Amino acid sequence: MAEFKAVVNDKKTGKSYNVTVSGHHANSLIGITIGETVDGVFFGLPEYKIKITGGSDSNGTPMRKDLPGNKRIKLLLSDGKGFHERYDGERKRTAIRGNAISAEIVQINAVIEEYGPKSIEECLNPEAPAEN
Repeated sequence: MAEFKAVVNDKKTGKSYNVTVSGHHANSLIGITIGETVDGVFFGLPEYKIKITGGSDSNGTPMRKDLPGNKRIKLLLSDGKGFHERYDGERKRTAIRGNAISAEIVQINAVIEEYGPKSIEECLNPEAPAEN
């Protein structure tokens, strides 16, 4: 069964929240691609809309939006996600993962697109007292 560590970013405050996604919620995320907007229920944020922005696998290989599929392949890159050139014109063959979430993905990066009626702290920590 799949389990993901999700890093959900709040654009309004600039804070990021670590959320563990497991069980049937994690299985529902398999096949979703970078750039898609999903329901916040998967991340423990009901009535929120969350956009997937990236992720990485257990080796730290990043996902790349312009590469279809979910496999890890080696590409000759000159710049962009997964490789940053040290000098002009440098190219290197590096491992990159496709844009679809699979069971091999460990971390998912996401950003909140639409907010719900409750605050994020209330949704993620229901036992914590609310701040006034």
